[in-house]
This record gives sequence, C-alpha cells and structure tokens, in this order.
Amino acid sequence: MTVVHDDPTLVSEEGPILATEFESIARAVERETEGVQVELIGGRLGVKRAPDGDHGRILNWLLLLLMPLNPGLFLHVIGQGLAVGSYRKGRARPDGILAPPDAFAGAGEWAAPDAVVMTVEVTSHDSDTNRRDRIDKPIAYARAGIPLYLLIDREAGKVVVHSQPDEDGYQDVHSYAFGRAVSLPEPVGLTFDTESLKDMAD
Repeated sequence: MTVVHDDPTLVSEEGPILATEFESIARAVERETEGVQVELIGGRLGVKRAPDGDHGRILNWLLLLLMPLNPGLFLHVIGQGLAVGSYRKGRARPDGILAPPDAFAGAGEWAAPDAVVMTVEVTSHDSDTNRRDRIDKPIAYARAGIPLYLLIDREAGKVVVHSQPDEDGYQDVHSYAFGRAVSLPEPVGLTFDTESLKDMAD
C-alpha cells in the first residue's frame, strides 16, 4: 500500500484499497494511536483527531435541542461508523447521527445508513477539514441516501443544511450565519435559533 503524491488516496498493487482492507487499517490505527480515528471517503484516507471542548459542547447543545423533537429519533454522538458513498465502499464516522434510538443495535462498527435521518459534522481546527467536511462527506452521505446533512462550520461562522440527496451530492444547500434561525426540512421539520453558537464556535 502506498500514498500517491499529495493525494491521500490509498492504493495497493491491485488498485484502490478495499473497504475491508481499510477496516483492518482503521482498527490498528485506533488501537495504536490515542485520539485519532481514520475514515475512507471517496477512496481517500482521512484522519479525525480528538475533538476539542467546544466541538463537544456544540454536539451536546444540538442533542438537547433535538431531544424533544421526536421520541423516535435520537442524536447518536458515540462515534458510530457508517458504510457510505457509492456502493457503500466508504467508511465515515460522523460527529452526530440522527436516527432511531436502537438503529445501531447489533450493527457492528460500520453500520448501514438505511435508518439515518441526518448526519452532523462540526468542523475541526485541522488542515483536512475543508475537503473532508465541506466537499467529500456531502457527496458520500448523499450517495448513501441520507436525507439531510448538517454542517456546523465554526471557521466560517455558519450552519449549512444539505438536503435532496442524489448521486451527484445534495441538490438543495442553504447557509445560515450564526445567530440566524435555521430551518431543517422534512424528515426532521424543525426551525431553531443559532445565537448560542456564537459563543461556542471559538
């Protein structure tokens, strides 16, 4: 296995790395390297470092916001892996997954995204966040048929709502500056205030 030029696409002598090969690599990295998780999105190896305190605070805020919405949905923030992308060859660990409370019971480390209503990512202060959270993941989540993708972009100071997924990505994308009301379309169907994010996004 080698890394080609500056592109962290994993290849072997037989071609792009298989999802099953990646899973073995991911287990080894996570066992040997504290605070690091790896993902395979669009054939590219991505590294997620341990989140900072504000990152976790934002996810807790969102969890409490969504909790009374529907007893049949819960924001999972435990690092559950999802098989995503075309033909589910990708492997992602969203920061949050809105799905039924028991959606991942018995599913293992990399679950099918069939029950997922929305994935959530909060940008991190690392060099890979632009490509990972703003470019690669929207495409992978859309191709997996996940209805909504919510990006809380700390660097840009905005919330981005992606909906209407197809093979090319999400067809409807709306950005809201922190402090504005954000509307999540169905199947969530919720409007919420984001004023609190101004103090949590440092």
